[in-house]
Amino acid sequence: MSETSKRAHADEPHSGDVGGKLNWLRAGVLGANDGIVSTAGLVVGVAGATTSHQAILFAGLAGVVAGALSMAGGEYVSVSTQRDTERALLELEQHELRTMPEEEERELALLYEQKGLSPRLAADVARELTETDPLRAHADAELGIDPDSLTRPWQAAWASFIAFTAGALLPLLAILLFPPPARVPATAAAVVVALALTGWLSAHLGQASPGRAAARNVGVGALTMLVTYAVGFVSSTVLG
Repeated sequence: MSETSKRAHADEPHSGDVGGKLNWLRAGVLGANDGIVSTAGLVVGVAGATTSHQAILFAGLAGVVAGALSMAGGEYVSVSTQRDTERALLELEQHELRTMPEEEERELALLYEQKGLSPRLAADVARELTETDPLRAHADAELGIDPDSLTRPWQAAWASFIAFTAGALLPLLAILLFPPPARVPATAAAVVVALALTGWLSAHLGQASPGRAAARNVGVGALTMLVTYAVGFVSSTVLG
């Protein structure tokens, strides 16, 4: 094996709890990005309509609290539904293993045949796995579920809440700490840097392309701020 292949193999995730790690990573990155983009859009939109420090502060704080709670609640409900589905599938599999063990062993052997094993080897593997832990064997091969590492709703909810709040504080502080003429440019600059970093980090941890992820994040954030600032400015001009 070449040195390049060895390094690539060493960098691959081999932990048994990859699903759990990806769960909190997904929730955390999504929460941070949403906190940065939505709060930046909100405060920049308000700044486009008024220079009132108090109005921007109140709107920003309300957006942070509402967004963090909404993000956490949405993640909790979504992941709870996923966990309920996983449990129901495992219960059904357990029932089938109790009531039709021979058919389930043949089904397991067929699954390994479809993965490339010879019929004899597949039958041997299915028999040995069934003797050791039939539920785990079927959950892995048939359902892609680890019975000991089901999705965790509270983990995803807290990750989203904390990440959203952390991300949202950056544009809020940026727009409050600068004088009116520099508020929007300073906030835009801070948001671009933050989104580039979160995009790079999520891609690095997920072993994807950092440049593409960073460019995607920055593009969405820039478009959001541009549109909301225009809405705030036009609204204040027309209605003011």
